[in-house]
Amino acid sequence: MFDQAKMVMQMRKLQKELARQQIEVSAGPDGAVLVTITGEQKIKKISIKPEAVDTGNIGELEGWIETAIKEAISKSQQVAAEKMRPVMGKLGNLGL
Repeated sequence: MFDQAKMVMQMRKLQKELARQQIEVSAGPDGAVLVTITGEQKIKKISIKPEAVDTGNIGELEGWIETAIKEAISKSQQVAAEKMRPVMGKLGNLGL
C-alpha cells in the first residue's frame, strides 16, 4: 500500500514538472515560425516573423506552422517518456 501511495505522489510531481516544461520548435527560414508547447502537449504560443511571410503564399506559412506543431508534440512526447521511464519501471514491481 505504501508503494502505491509513493507512486501516486511521484506521478503528481511528474505531472507538475511536465506542466512547467516548455519546449520550443521553429520551422521555416531563420525560424520564421516558433511554437512553444508544454510537456503536457499544450500549445502556449505561436510566433510568426512577419518579414519571413510571403502573403502571396499562405500555404507555405501553413506548412511551417504544421511542421513546427508536429515536431513540438513529438519532442514533448519524448520528454514525457524520458521523465516517466523510472516511474513506469516501478509499476511492474506492484504487479500492474
